[in-house]
Amino acid sequence: QVQLVQSGGGLVQAGGSLRLSCAASGRTFSSNAMGWFRQASGKEREIVAAISWNGGDTYYADSVKGRFTIQRDNNKNTVDLQMNSLKPEDTAVYYCAVRWGEYSYAPAYAPADYYYWGQGTQVAVSP
Repeated sequence: QVQLVQSGGGLVQAGGSLRLSCAASGRTFSSNAMGWFRQASGKEREIVAAISWNGGDTYYADSVKGRFTIQRDNNKNTVDLQMNSLKPEDTAVYYCAVRWGEYSYAPAYAPADYYYWGQGTQVAVSP
């Protein structure tokens, strides 16, 4: 049974930092792109960052470029999201995900391209 278990998150003041971690179990995803998405209250789920199977290619949403960093460790089957200089507009539930299907080794932007999802973790940034 495949599971993506997330940790990290919480409440932080604007300008602060948080680190989200996602550990996969049940199978190895060293050949799959992985990503982080977020969903704010009343809004659609959106891509935050994605990383290719070997970490050689990354994608960041414009809103987080220069502040967030996605990393993966294929030996540990994990993907992390380091979030710095957090803003109140970063407040959302964050989800890690594993891409599946055709071209699954490459980062993708749409939630529909991802098949396995973490349980979600709340990030709240106060002004």
